[in-house]
Amino acid sequence: MVKKKQVVQKELPLLKKIEDFRQASLIEDDPAYYFKIEDYIKDNLKHSLRPYQAEALYALNYTQTREEPHNQVLFNMATGSGKTDTMAGAILYLYNTHKYRNFIFVANTNAVVSKTKENFLNENSPKYLFKSPITIDGRRIEIRSVDRFPSYQEPDIIYLKLTTIQSLANELESIRENGLTYEELKKNKMVILADEAHHFNASTKSQKVEEKSWEILLDKIRNINPDNRQLEFTATIDIDKELVYEKYKDKIIYKYDLNRFMEDGYSKNVYRLEANNNDETKMLNAVLLSQYRKRIAKKFGIDNFKPVILFKSNKVAISCQAKDDFLEMINDLDANELGEFLSEQSNITHSTTLRRMYEYWLDQDLAQTVIEIKRDFKPLTTVNANDTKKEGILGDVNDFNNLNTLEDMNNPIRTVFAVAKLTEGWDVLNLYDIVRIGEQPVTTTQTNSEAQLIGRGARYNPFIYNGKKSYTRRFDGDSRELRLLESLYYHTINNVKYINNLLKSFDKMNLVSEGDNDNDYKVFTALVKESFKKSRVYKYGKIYHNQLEDVPESDYNNLGSYGFNKDTITIDMNDSTVEHERSQESQLNEADSREVIVADFRSTKYIRLLKKAMSKDSFFRFSELSKYIPNLRSLDEFMTSKNWLGNLRVNATIPYNRMAIDNEFRLEVVVKALSKVKQALRTNYLKKRGTNKFEPVPVKDIVVDYTKRVSNNKTGIQAIIDRKEMIKDDWFVYDQAIVDQLESNLIDMIRNLVSDLKKEYRDVYLIRNEETINKLKLYEFGKVDDDVFHYQGFMPDFLLYLNDGEETYQLFIEPKGDQLLVRDNWKEKLLEKIKPENIKLIGEDEKIKLYGVKFFRYGNGREIEEELMSYTIDN
Repeated sequence: MVKKKQVVQKELPLLKKIEDFRQASLIEDDPAYYFKIEDYIKDNLKHSLRPYQAEALYALNYTQTREEPHNQVLFNMATGSGKTDTMAGAILYLYNTHKYRNFIFVANTNAVVSKTKENFLNENSPKYLFKSPITIDGRRIEIRSVDRFPSYQEPDIIYLKLTTIQSLANELESIRENGLTYEELKKNKMVILADEAHHFNASTKSQKVEEKSWEILLDKIRNINPDNRQLEFTATIDIDKELVYEKYKDKIIYKYDLNRFMEDGYSKNVYRLEANNNDETKMLNAVLLSQYRKRIAKKFGIDNFKPVILFKSNKVAISCQAKDDFLEMINDLDANELGEFLSEQSNITHSTTLRRMYEYWLDQDLAQTVIEIKRDFKPLTTVNANDTKKEGILGDVNDFNNLNTLEDMNNPIRTVFAVAKLTEGWDVLNLYDIVRIGEQPVTTTQTNSEAQLIGRGARYNPFIYNGKKSYTRRFDGDSRELRLLESLYYHTINNVKYINNLLKSFDKMNLVSEGDNDNDYKVFTALVKESFKKSRVYKYGKIYHNQLEDVPESDYNNLGSYGFNKDTITIDMNDSTVEHERSQESQLNEADSREVIVADFRSTKYIRLLKKAMSKDSFFRFSELSKYIPNLRSLDEFMTSKNWLGNLRVNATIPYNRMAIDNEFRLEVVVKALSKVKQALRTNYLKKRGTNKFEPVPVKDIVVDYTKRVSNNKTGIQAIIDRKEMIKDDWFVYDQAIVDQLESNLIDMIRNLVSDLKKEYRDVYLIRNEETINKLKLYEFGKVDDDVFHYQGFMPDFLLYLNDGEETYQLFIEPKGDQLLVRDNWKEKLLEKIKPENIKLIGEDEKIKLYGVKFFRYGNGREIEEELMSYTIDN
């Protein structure tokens, strides 16, 4: 299998320090460790903070209460993740805990400033983020909009100046009567809230110190008073650029990317509909799909559900013409024409969603359907918002009011025509279709813009269903009809170059999308049984995992201590051309390949080759290497010692019919091998490793509902995953098991033991430790038999939990396919170490017994059954 190129993640030291601190154990009397969102924040925000927003404020508190307070920090949070809610919480926190009363909100467009005024100042706006009135300790707090900060600061007032960066620069640099001055700003400490902060790095990117740059302006304001703070918020900080990385590596305190945002269920699912249709066909498809959604919502009792379509063009003239063509198409539509369109399209489409939609409309009264479409899609419900002004799509006041209230039931707009991307500041939630109109470029610059557009459109629409409003997806495991209400569709061209560039853009911003064949996967949801939630194990039980510790520098004395096999490395050099379907992963037939020895550094004849390869990367100079190998005495030691490269053999996988292995090829392979050595040295230096100290985690933190996407593609060696109904098995904590065949066999084996286990134990539960939850990991500890330490944790798939009223037994069980036995051998060795005599329990007595079990494989069920019995019944 050809793997995707690994994106090297740049280290962010401050972010890592905060994450490590948050995961630490038994930090006594440290308020920062035990920081919680206090009532004065919870009670004054209209929306409950989501877990990740609370984590962001935890990080902010860390930077302000431990060590020297940081005066400039950045929150790197996905579009749509509620950065402004986080900002609102930060204002309350800094006001009440650190006594900040003066705040400047700054952005680069009027649109963002106008939106934020609604968020922070307009109590009558549906976008207002605070409860009214704001009350702290019985005192009523006012957020007051100001142009200048008063010399006399009234009690219980938060002074807030909202401005564009351009206006702020003009005001400070142009001395005029009643204008804001630096001297005035110097008098009182303040907080700068810099939104869409990626716009404020011009000097850094250009390597020029420009006195009038926005970046320098903010630096000057921040530094005018040592107590000033600058909080920056953006979804797109470009730390791939070295200068930007150097600036922000110790300022980024929280990251919540779009991929995680979507996986956590806070967004719509995203699909692509790829077709080489003309614009009129795409527009009519979008209208029919949008109206189909509206019908589904009505069917399920969801009132006032109004899905919106955005028609995106690359030129204003094309967009204006497209609007005229659209309205003409709707006006001329008749039942016979619609029937012919539906019949023709249903026979040629490859989209499951569109086919289902066509079939639905063909069963309806088409005359009535046409009347309904003409009523909902007409000039009154259509807006052209082409952003010809610098301010962007929201530069016009009327457009701003129309476009920023699209969710309002009194707002009739169903279709929007525009050119550029959804500009920062448009918070529309009920956008469900984005349609690409007109021939457009297929460059990555263009697709980067479109990926950002789709990311903004993916914001979740919190409609009311069965009397309840949700801010996360509810129907991933439900009917296709309901799932359509939580899905965004991007209607685009079927052009290989364009789609490839678009997918690269998606990867760059961690945006998850599915192809136009949206039946290529299924979604299962496993729910924790209500009966288990009522049990004492769920309420009071604990599960155990091992703590981590810092690896001392003295332990980094060979390649194995960096997680690298110092004996052999194999580089894949098979460049054979293989044909695949578009959605199929790359696979190579092993029979077409062979492995050859390229270099063996145990022999002195390869030293010259090694030196030449090392000379191509400055990392392998002694001055740089010694940063990561503190005990290294010389380059010669690194090249010849058996602890380092002196015992390494480099192999290459090549096409079977390739015969010539010349020196140029050998050099290329060794350079790639050294690149992997470099990665191991840099990645695993000063890491944390597992210990034999095990600590408790509440069962209810581990056992939570989860959703799993499963491919319908049953080809290749990928295990077939399906759901296994478990509702009648009171010993399994979920209503269903989402498992492959081997895992299913394990469950069946446990089922056969349950009756005997229940004779001995009061509580008998099998817990699925699902990887998508990612809460409980085990880490390698103690002596490492193969001399290669593994720093990554692994999640055993199952935990068998037993309690007899006196003692609790927890058994870690991991099913493993034969093809993974060699690669994952270290995991089995780790499991075999987990026995009461090898571990220490933190804060617990000897009545807790932990055991790891050998891999459950095909054919060894009886052996594992006997091992389980020896630990639990025969013990």
